[in-house]
Amino acid sequence: MRAVWCGFAVGVVWLQQQPALPGWLTWLVLAASACALAVVARLCFRRGTGWFSRAGWFAVLVAAACAGFGYGAWRAQTRLAFELPREWEGRDIVVRGWVKGLPTRSADGARFLFAVEAADVPVERFPRTLQLSWIANDTPPPALEPGSRWRLNVRLKRPHGNANWGVRDAEAALLARDIRATGYVNLPLHALRLRGKASGVGVTVDGLRSAIRNRIAAVLADAPHMGVVMALAIGAQDAVSTADWQLMRRTGTSHLVAISGLHIGFVAGLAGWLTGMAWRRSLFVGRNWPLLVPAQKVSMASGALFAAFHAALAGFNVPAQRTLWMAAIAALSYLGGRRVAPSVVLAWALGLVLLVDPWAVVSAGFWLSFCAVGAILFAMSGHARIARNTSRDAGLEEGERTFVMRCGDALRLCIGGLNERIRSGARVQLAVTIALAPLTVCFFSQIPLIGPFANAFAIPWVSVLVTPAVIAGVALPAPFDALAFRAAHHLLECLVAGLQLFSSAAWTLWPLPQPSAWALASAGVGVAWCLAPPGWPLRWAAPLTWLPLLAPASGAPAEGAFRLTALDIGQGSSIVVETAHHALLFDAGPGPESTHAGERIVVPYLQAAGIDALDTLVISHADSDHSGGALAVLDSVEVRQLLAALPPTHPLWHAARGKGAQTVRCAAGQRWQWDGVDFAMLWPSTGPLQGKPNAHCCVLRIGAAGVSQSQAQVRTHMQTHTAEPQPVIALLAADIEAPVERTLLARERAALRAQILLVPHHGSKTSSTEPFLDAIDPSIAVFQVGYRNRFHHPYAGVYARYQARGIELTRSDDDGAGRIEASGAGLSLERYRQTHRRYWMDR
Repeated sequence: MRAVWCGFAVGVVWLQQQPALPGWLTWLVLAASACALAVVARLCFRRGTGWFSRAGWFAVLVAAACAGFGYGAWRAQTRLAFELPREWEGRDIVVRGWVKGLPTRSADGARFLFAVEAADVPVERFPRTLQLSWIANDTPPPALEPGSRWRLNVRLKRPHGNANWGVRDAEAALLARDIRATGYVNLPLHALRLRGKASGVGVTVDGLRSAIRNRIAAVLADAPHMGVVMALAIGAQDAVSTADWQLMRRTGTSHLVAISGLHIGFVAGLAGWLTGMAWRRSLFVGRNWPLLVPAQKVSMASGALFAAFHAALAGFNVPAQRTLWMAAIAALSYLGGRRVAPSVVLAWALGLVLLVDPWAVVSAGFWLSFCAVGAILFAMSGHARIARNTSRDAGLEEGERTFVMRCGDALRLCIGGLNERIRSGARVQLAVTIALAPLTVCFFSQIPLIGPFANAFAIPWVSVLVTPAVIAGVALPAPFDALAFRAAHHLLECLVAGLQLFSSAAWTLWPLPQPSAWALASAGVGVAWCLAPPGWPLRWAAPLTWLPLLAPASGAPAEGAFRLTALDIGQGSSIVVETAHHALLFDAGPGPESTHAGERIVVPYLQAAGIDALDTLVISHADSDHSGGALAVLDSVEVRQLLAALPPTHPLWHAARGKGAQTVRCAAGQRWQWDGVDFAMLWPSTGPLQGKPNAHCCVLRIGAAGVSQSQAQVRTHMQTHTAEPQPVIALLAADIEAPVERTLLARERAALRAQILLVPHHGSKTSSTEPFLDAIDPSIAVFQVGYRNRFHHPYAGVYARYQARGIELTRSDDDGAGRIEASGAGLSLERYRQTHRRYWMDR
């Protein structure tokens, strides 16, 4: 079954990389291939062992991959069939249904899932699950209990997420949760609570989780680590503080801030041991239950049942599912009297997880969980299990041994067993560290060097002390549960204090860019080589395969060239400019007052791109969709200079100085050069900042110095055409409007000509005047706008103005992030949603 389920997983992963779902011809080829390979496998197995057997297993693997691909495609087609028609986006719709899962509350309102029972629209396959926001304008939203039924007036839009290099795919996450539309409650005062509640096991479990969360919030109202206690109790991580997340990530212990497979396995094992112990001692209550059912079977069954209960509390995340299936399969095999290898148990768990959720493979938790367990099994396969030495002194009969000698034997056995357990634990920790390092770089663009030591302290602390205290709080009635929750919080305070000691030095975190596919594959070979059993040849050479991961070749532009990346951050602006040895960030997108784009998108992109320091952070003006994410950038990335058009009292000035950055107000006339690329500030004037922020935005001109005046080209993945010979210039116009455009035309008309233009003010009708576009004459125009934003940017007339000029256009709401390579050879434009397209995008 290992070959079957591994092949099935390969097919599912293959499907999730496709830009479109297969058509009927592909289905026919898959079916024919699977049948032919099944016949080949059967014939090979009939011929016996050796080469034929290996060929047969390979045929089984490929046939299972075809089956996995087909199964994933069928599930995707079924789920994507439920969709919101485009003509119903942004319109009032009345829906009836019930609250699903645990709502998330904040000062801005509440966010929750809504299971639709009926909708007043003529749509045959209306989305079954909606993700809604209940915005707190004048009054806070009501208590949204899991299972409560409501009649709501909502406005919806199709699933849409920000699409950027190195950033989590939000649309894939929505599809995995079967969310086929998102929106908000439009008329909160007209919301009607309906009679009755939804029924079902899921609703009952969600109600229990909600009650536990409310109880923890009441007991630990102002406690700094309340969110971690909630995460360990019910798997809800929304209340974990930013400080706790950052500390856990720096120390490589973020897997502990949840009900992980480790916690479920430990608690299930403890529950099984306690049940078995009580079952063996049933004679004390006048029963002899072990004669009816052996205690070992009762222990295995109770452990599996407790794993199921704990996984339900965790919300059935992927690590919890993996542990649950492994516990269930191990219990069933034991109860059936069959011995099953641990690798077979893991393979069955892999297959069952993907049968339930084929989209699990797009989450980091899937890879980290299964690879960690697989690495442990592989690394320990060549080592002997813990020896239980029960030998006696050969020179003495049992009756001749004194009490002191027997105590000495027991002490030696205890010390020897403890020593072996420590060595085994160290091997496990080393195996997990080595195996997960490439994945950690892939998903988080860093390696916490202190991780093995921090985990050696944190894992037993959380597993043996914190988790049992949290479970006791869940199980005990009030007021005893409060004592357990407070004890868990005090233990977490001790844990945090210890982790802070580990992470105090700057060298504890090794930032690395997101690896290429071949670098990741090379490191994977190195992992298997390192963890191979003793005696494997040339194990000392295994680290050489890690060189592409740990010392990647520089992907920076050449001397005299620059790379401009317009991030997809929704409604706002953030541009990353890279030269051969320098990096500049022009605006940082919205902050916590809106979509947290600075923390969610800008910082992860910088880390994935290998930019661990910004030479200059430019904040064009004080509007929150441009400046809101700057604090997150300052907290996560070294910033050497802040260049901004902000009022003197703006908090960013103080925050930047506190991080050691030089602070300068941007003004026309500022110039500098990096690696043969010229930078010049064209606006604002040097006087005091007056009027609204758009009137004094920073306008930055970037030019590749010394560019040949020969033929330049604009190249996209779709087409190539010749442009007018001119230097490669980019103009970042921020949010300037028509009055500033006229002033710039009068002062700097010659300097305005550019091939790349960041469209002023997101394409509003108050900007991009005809004379301004005449002066610039761009080849490429970049629109940074949010999907169906409330400002209706870009304005239709302005967008048509750009189209009429034959300008190559890219807009973040349609194309995702855009990347422009500017050099002496010309311009190269890449649109993320076209070069990295997946079948769920825009569906």
